[in-house]
Amino acid sequence: MKIEHLAIWVKDLEQMRAFYETYFGAITANKYHNPLKKFTSYFLSFDDGPRLELMHRPDIAQKLNGVDEHIGIVHFAVAVGSSEKVDELTEELKKAGNKIISEPRTTGDGYYESVVLDPENNRVEITI
Repeated sequence: MKIEHLAIWVKDLEQMRAFYETYFGAITANKYHNPLKKFTSYFLSFDDGPRLELMHRPDIAQKLNGVDEHIGIVHFAVAVGSSEKVDELTEELKKAGNKIISEPRTTGDGYYESVVLDPENNRVEITI
């Protein structure tokens, strides 16, 4: 058994697609559009692991996660292969104006990671 994909409702589908393509090397499948339901989505694939589905429908209420903890899915992690790559990507994201909520560090449970907010404030953990 494996996790096949994670889905996120988004406000700006194209901005979110571009973010994950630019910084995480996502490969985007064709855009899906259901005009009857006013639903659009993309499936994003990575070198390994589950896909990410970005979904938009104008009637979905917006509730940005922000930096406060909350019940529900808190983050997803992307492994980049080395501590140097964690540092490099974190710095690149910071220079591009993305909010870094946890600088690169080794956590108490032994992970080397940083945490960034994507353009719609979803937490993305960058790890080895």
